[in-house]
Amino acid sequence: MTQNSNEPSIERELSEIAARLADCYLGTFTHATVERYVFESYQALAASVRLRAFLPALTERFADDRLTALVQSQSFDPHAVPQVLFICDRNAARSQMAAALLAKRTRGRVGIRSAGSRPAAELELEVIEAMAEIGADLSAEYPKPLTDEFVAAADIVVTVGCGDACPVLPGKRYLDWNVPDPAGRPPIEIRRIRDELDLLIGDLIGYLPGAEAADIHNPRGTVS
Repeated sequence: MTQNSNEPSIERELSEIAARLADCYLGTFTHATVERYVFESYQALAASVRLRAFLPALTERFADDRLTALVQSQSFDPHAVPQVLFICDRNAARSQMAAALLAKRTRGRVGIRSAGSRPAAELELEVIEAMAEIGADLSAEYPKPLTDEFVAAADIVVTVGCGDACPVLPGKRYLDWNVPDPAGRPPIEIRRIRDELDLLIGDLIGYLPGAEAADIHNPRGTVS
């Protein structure tokens, strides 16, 4: 870890996070493994997160999600919900929008993650506002780095603009959506991109066993 005046307090906070997560994964991962994931997650997020005060809390969420993905990638459960990973370059717009749209339409019947090959410091404000218009709250979301655990845990990987940085693993179903980047566009164009993603999400649901049942009463995923 880079040396700075706050390093001792940061290390204590990360150690406390590791202890909490180690209790959650007791019998699955050793404390040393959990601690390594926590410190690695902190370093990965520290490279891009702008609001440093939120960094410990985001580190705990990110490390927890990575550990959960690791469990999912190492086990086979025929009754588990399908797992979908959305990837774009900055994880600040398209992949976050797609993940929120799928979550809204499937209501817990699908495991959903998003990540970026070059994560931004924060989500695009205009994207958050456009999604709020249809009842999808992105205010607590944050750009996440793409990790091997996320890819390994996914049944379907959807790329929406991450260039050549997206890893390809055998046995995964990959979809590539050619959707414009909303960054810097006016609200009317962001809404069009949102609606285009929603149409693609509708098609995607057809590939996901059990996901259709949650979408019956709201086929477009919009707020009634």
